[in-house]
Amino acid sequence: MRRVAIAILLCALSAQAQHSVIKTKEPQPNLGQLKTRLTTYYSCKEATCYVPQIESQSDKAIAILKREVAKAKPGDKLALVLDIDETSLSNWTEESQDDYGYIAKDWNDWIHQHSAPAIDGTLRLYHEAKNSKVAVFFITGRPESQREDTETNLKAAGYGAWDGLAFRADDHPKTQTVTDYKSGERGKVVAQGYRIILNVGDQLSDLNGNPQAEHSVKLPNPFYFIP
Repeated sequence: MRRVAIAILLCALSAQAQHSVIKTKEPQPNLGQLKTRLTTYYSCKEATCYVPQIESQSDKAIAILKREVAKAKPGDKLALVLDIDETSLSNWTEESQDDYGYIAKDWNDWIHQHSAPAIDGTLRLYHEAKNSKVAVFFITGRPESQREDTETNLKAAGYGAWDGLAFRADDHPKTQTVTDYKSGERGKVVAQGYRIILNVGDQLSDLNGNPQAEHSVKLPNPFYFIP
């Protein structure tokens, strides 16, 4: 009986020794792991997490605004430029619902609901600008066809008034980059005699190009990328 048990054990060990897994190179972490990390990043409370980083960047932006207002000369026309999505308004509810994917119908339905909440840090910055008599211009990549819905949502979220709200033309040239479009809109602000002392966005394409703001602050957004 003992010999039989030993034989069975040896067979089992031999089978284990012969087991192999053939792997190939693939991106690490994989998509499922990345989604889990993004969800954790959004909801955690440490300084390296999403909301604390938003608040930190907003505090820096407010400090810049106050400093530039204090330095301004009589007659200076100061302006703040804000992006909308993931800068002024949060689309987290829609993004998480669609598992970080872009589904055009769901996105358009979300816009039509006017229910995107304000990003608190940006709303604080907005009120600081209004209280300091700094003009506020929104420049969004949303199409002109979404103007009415967007205006309604901004007001519902606490952005009561602005000095300009630019949308991308529905028939814009296919070769026009976001940087080209947004810098062109900033050029129109400058042409009105304003000094853009601060520009805040969640994508570098919100901030790059000429003319640039005197100061630019990028908010975190690992959820999607707009070149």
